[in-house]
Amino acid sequence: MMYDMVFHIKIFLILLSFSYPQKYSPSNFWKNYNQDQKIAFINGAYGTVSKLKSHHKSEVRKQYMHNKNWIEPYYIERFYEITDEYLANSVGYDLIIIASHIDAFYSNSDNYDIPVLEALRIVSLVQDGEQKKANIRLLRAQQKNNKSQLK
Repeated sequence: MMYDMVFHIKIFLILLSFSYPQKYSPSNFWKNYNQDQKIAFINGAYGTVSKLKSHHKSEVRKQYMHNKNWIEPYYIERFYEITDEYLANSVGYDLIIIASHIDAFYSNSDNYDIPVLEALRIVSLVQDGEQKKANIRLLRAQQKNNKSQLK
């Protein structure tokens, strides 16, 4: 009974969010945060990605640990690679650096409409020295953004 009510409330909120489109660009969303809120956002995103990856690994282990012939498929390996792109390993826990780099990222008008998590991914790749991959991600995000602006 309670589950049904919560489910219907969630559906209502999702539908409500579609009827009121976002008024602010991701850059405005980010710029409206103070430094502590930005760090909390990044910490939450890092924690979520890390927990998701850890939980997934645990579930895969539970399902296949008894099968000696099981080999991890490429799509699982690729999933872990993608999740690692969101985490800047070289910076460690100095999230102020990441926040300031996202501030710099959004100072470029070409990046205003790139979602915050995509910005975090690009900045994290740069921080880990993967400049080429970061540039490709940035160009794709800008291209996608420009297409949506032209419509």
